[in-house]
Amino acid sequence: MNLIIVGAGEVGYHLAARLSQQKMDIAVIEKDEEKAARVIDTLDVQAIHGSGSSVETLKQAGIENADMLIAVTNSDEVNMISCLVASVQSKAITKIARIRNPEYNQSLGIIGENHLNIDLAINPEFELVNTLARLVEIPDATDVVEFAEGRVRITGIKVDPNSYVAGKKLRNLTQENEQHDIIIAALFRGDKIIIPRGNDIIESNDLVYAVTESKKIAAVTNYFKEKARKINLIMILGGGDIAVELAQCLEKKGITIKLIENDEERCEEIADILEKTIVLRGSGTDQELLEEENIKDVDVFIAISEDEQTNILVSLLAKRLGAKKVISLINNLSYTSLVSNIGVDTVVSPHLSAINRILQFIRKGKVLSVASFHEESAEAIEIVALDTSDLVNKPLRDIKFPRGAIIGAVVRDTEIIIPTGDTIILPGDRVIIFTLTSAIPSVEKTLMVKMEYW
Repeated sequence: MNLIIVGAGEVGYHLAARLSQQKMDIAVIEKDEEKAARVIDTLDVQAIHGSGSSVETLKQAGIENADMLIAVTNSDEVNMISCLVASVQSKAITKIARIRNPEYNQSLGIIGENHLNIDLAINPEFELVNTLARLVEIPDATDVVEFAEGRVRITGIKVDPNSYVAGKKLRNLTQENEQHDIIIAALFRGDKIIIPRGNDIIESNDLVYAVTESKKIAAVTNYFKEKARKINLIMILGGGDIAVELAQCLEKKGITIKLIENDEERCEEIADILEKTIVLRGSGTDQELLEEENIKDVDVFIAISEDEQTNILVSLLAKRLGAKKVISLINNLSYTSLVSNIGVDTVVSPHLSAINRILQFIRKGKVLSVASFHEESAEAIEIVALDTSDLVNKPLRDIKFPRGAIIGAVVRDTEIIIPTGDTIILPGDRVIIFTLTSAIPSVEKTLMVKMEYW
């Protein structure tokens, strides 16, 4: 596949890095010299210094032979113009644009086939609000990702030392779990990632990724935590659009919310929009303010201001002052591991949301969803089982899986199946596979996941 990526910011750069590993022919267009140089120095792709809205620059990138253009600059307008110019230069090209202004997304006449004809418009901030809402719903989770229209969830959760599962072999847990409502897809132990087998032992403080039916999600917390927590009070740092949308979403759940914003005028605007949220004017770095507002009673502290360094700093301060869980928004994806290691419970990023959505679209065909985990070292992929695949019409125990992959769930019409060795996948079933990124070629080869969707 021939791809042109317009914009070498966090989304464009990391997308190019991921896709270049899959031997795609990629050209990256970037008007900032320093960012273009970063691509040239670190990635095995073509880098062009110029504007993605320029006809000549697009021709230089090979627009006439390109299969897809992905416009992910920080400007909605540049992204849309790039797609428009691409349409003129190549009628068959697929176009993806990051469009953050909700006015554009709501104006279907502009984005649709009669005008810009953009095949996929992405609003990462909207996806991020949904992610945060799921994390709040399960306060003990570090990750919650949905599949099959929300009917299946993969939940990342740390094992308590006194948990029921700590110190037990996976095989024994499977035998004890008569309901078969949970499957452990991966263990993250320090820097080590394990796709577990029957003899693997779950240790305390392991970060476990468990697959279960969404309506049985309470079983995950009960399984891995000594005692499940309830959410009564949430504090949000930041008064941007993401923070306001999140607060509106959480208000419907009957949770007490306090929101901190430094700008007085913006505080007044937010107070007019939100119905129940307590809006506080001040700085999140003000320890006295946090203590006055009973930070020790906060169940989840969510730092989603526009300054990622402030988010990290205030999250750590809130944690030290007694907040039970802290979530921090970052934009620089290279910070993910560092921030997690210094004490922030969960890191979220609109950039990663955009990358996941684009990967899903690129791998279209029989791929329905894609989600990345743990600095993109593992993926969960939702596919449709083909009638010619080695996956179908035989018990799973008779299928030779790659060492780095596991089937987490099977969706058959309205039925959710958490598989065992006796499970038989049928053609047309939706199958959720958890795999190490390094094992994707083996997954493709061994399980006959057809090339049409890579």
